[in-house]
Amino acid sequence: MLNNIFSKISFTTLLVFLLLFVTNTFSQVVYEPLQRDIYDFLRRLSIKGVIEYNDELRPLPRKYLAEKLIEAEEHPGKLTAVEKDNLEFYKKDFYHEIWFIQNEKNEKHLDYFSKDPAGRWRFFSYGDDNFKMNLSLILGYEIGSRDNAKLTHLWNGFYTYGYISNSLGFSFNFRDNAEQGRTIDKTKSFTPVTGVNARSSENIGDYSSRKIEYSEARGILATDWGWGSFAAGKEFFEWGYAENGLIVLSQKAPSFPFFRIDIYPVDWLGFNYFHAWLQSNVIDSTSIYYTETGETRFLYRNKYLASHTVFIRPTKGLKISLGESVVYSDKLEFLYLFPLSFFRLADHYLSNQKNSAGANSQFFASVSSRNHIKNTHLYGSLFIDEITLEGLADSKKQRNQFGFTLGASVVDLPMDNLTLTLEYSKIYPFVYSHFIQTQTYESSSYIMGHWMGNNDDQVYGSIKYSFIRGLEAVLWARYIRKGGAGNIEDQYKQPQPPFLFGLRTNHTYLGASVKYEILHEFFVRLRYQNTKISKQQEDLSFVDNSLNEFYFAVYYGL
Repeated sequence: MLNNIFSKISFTTLLVFLLLFVTNTFSQVVYEPLQRDIYDFLRRLSIKGVIEYNDELRPLPRKYLAEKLIEAEEHPGKLTAVEKDNLEFYKKDFYHEIWFIQNEKNEKHLDYFSKDPAGRWRFFSYGDDNFKMNLSLILGYEIGSRDNAKLTHLWNGFYTYGYISNSLGFSFNFRDNAEQGRTIDKTKSFTPVTGVNARSSENIGDYSSRKIEYSEARGILATDWGWGSFAAGKEFFEWGYAENGLIVLSQKAPSFPFFRIDIYPVDWLGFNYFHAWLQSNVIDSTSIYYTETGETRFLYRNKYLASHTVFIRPTKGLKISLGESVVYSDKLEFLYLFPLSFFRLADHYLSNQKNSAGANSQFFASVSSRNHIKNTHLYGSLFIDEITLEGLADSKKQRNQFGFTLGASVVDLPMDNLTLTLEYSKIYPFVYSHFIQTQTYESSSYIMGHWMGNNDDQVYGSIKYSFIRGLEAVLWARYIRKGGAGNIEDQYKQPQPPFLFGLRTNHTYLGASVKYEILHEFFVRLRYQNTKISKQQEDLSFVDNSLNEFYFAVYYGL
């Protein structure tokens, strides 16, 4: 009990200290939402060697992204005509951050009210010496067909960000969603689409159609100083590289509350730590009681994630990342709140070497090489949930639960504005699982890593082409082999069941999309996907089913 109280006091003290210290020492920082196309644009330029781009962990600060735009502007000869147009387009969006970087030492002021100094339309924009803010509306409508049934998706909300004095940056966005149709994918489980916590789900009309409603709210308060930054809020995280599924941290699970610390003392070395509050969806049976109306009141068990990573950049274009995380539950622990803890050894100490009293720790790593082979990005990620060293030598004792991704992207070859990507991912059985239900590698019952789960592999390829500024088309295909789920007893057997054990399901996808950003944040989009699913039967034969999907969307904002 004392340990739990001490942990809460320590965390509260840390936040109070930082917020008091910030007003005199820190400067402001705003993180750019992960859904923005600026990330792909700068990644493409880094593959060509135009800029040096550190994006192993995302989201990134707008000021950092603005610095990369300035860096790209210094090498016009390396940009295609479309990239030059895109650069000018993004400079308008990052006008304030670029102005701040270029005028910081001159202490000039930028004052405006209800207008954007760059001429970029916004719903509202304001700036003076102490406060700067931009506000955008979010509004979108998508209509489509899935399995020959009509689907609609309507969303609305707003997004705002700004800077308070020279101390704090803030961002907040809210989006309300309503989906309707007979073939709605309510669980959104076996798909890269972010999972949802639907606040309502109902049949409508003659029960031939369904409707679900859900909302998402995210926001961050952040500050930085000369060699680091601190942020707290609720947002998504991405870790590592891949176009069609990240094995460490992805946007598959809904966003979660966190605080993060980033340290970058020199150009070639960086460190990140964050602590997150997850949704366990496991009811605490000790909390159940009846209300005055006779309804049952209950609470969910507490669930947390702590993670830290060291980023090493030995030479231009080469990035090596080494990280560790732990999922734990029930109460906050100081050793997991301390950024420099070795989480696995902390677990041994806290659990007294008893599995049933312990936590669930992971190791992960990635390597990224950009432009060492001309216009090429080579990358790989490794996620280790559990590994037995003796099992590497003795197959009878093998219980190795890990996953990896290997990939390559080539840009402007054989023609300008073209990007070719090929990836392979393999995730062994029982990765992300745990026998303690509050310590699975999940939040809100969605995997925080690769969306396809475990006991499967995937080959993915895409062709992406930019016709003009803002107009982009993508053709892609993926093939997935997925084995059985097994049970909790199988997970702890030695040797473990072989890869792809159980009845297999093969998924073949072919898709295409065209997206055009007509004005800043105003998009039209077309998407098509054909899915073929082959399920193995008890007699080992396969039964095939196919599904066609087509969608058209018009939207403004995120």
